[in-house]
Amino acid sequence: MKPSRLPLVTTILVLVFFYLPIAALVIRSFNASRYTPAWKGFTWKWYERLWEREDLLSALGNSLKIATAASLLSMVLGTTAAFALHRHRSRLQDFHSLMVRVPLVLPDILMGMSLLLLFVSAGVPLSLITITLAHVTFCLSYVALVVLARLEDFDFNVVEAARDLGATPLQAFAKITLPMLLPGILAGGLLAFTLSIDDYVITFFVKGPGSDTLPTLIYSMIKKSRELPVINALSTLMLAITFAVVFAAQRLTRKA
Repeated sequence: MKPSRLPLVTTILVLVFFYLPIAALVIRSFNASRYTPAWKGFTWKWYERLWEREDLLSALGNSLKIATAASLLSMVLGTTAAFALHRHRSRLQDFHSLMVRVPLVLPDILMGMSLLLLFVSAGVPLSLITITLAHVTFCLSYVALVVLARLEDFDFNVVEAARDLGATPLQAFAKITLPMLLPGILAGGLLAFTLSIDDYVITFFVKGPGSDTLPTLIYSMIKKSRELPVINALSTLMLAITFAVVFAAQRLTRKA
């Protein structure tokens, strides 16, 4: 009996459904035509115009600052949370585990509204700092789960052997535990960077005047701007960066 081709056909159709619009966007970013989808020649001018838009460069700088800061904070907090969840077993840790996983399933619009109410109630002015704090709230969950998965297969006998040979707890952590966990921590950090730089919904609620990021600026450009090819070019660059970061994260995960 021949194997069914239905799974293969289904997989191909799903991939086409997901990636055909992305491919069309990338192709149109090199199209000389501004308004019509008809191909009128290859051009780089839309990418050149990106460097003439100060608002885009400012938004890009904001996005990179926020994503970098959120990733670094998430790596520190997520790693410590993963250690706590792995080493201690109690009802309190069960609640801690639940709180770490809740941001993964909580709707973004609900999280954005909750954080906005928190910042307003606390009298915190909306700025890049509030966006960074908001991004950390969901990014650290991804880092914690990635590191926790690495800890499940971690051989702590190596650490105990180092302690028996005279290493202090700090030396054992710095020279054995941290290097062995570092690929997993970096993979979680890269994943957090990708999620942060692409976030729109939560950022929309907690951003202040002059703190636009690339996603929020692109959305406003789509509604008001006539230079849609410039948006296509910018989206293509963001897509390339995202694929590069995800690829690096996968390589680090495999190494771990």
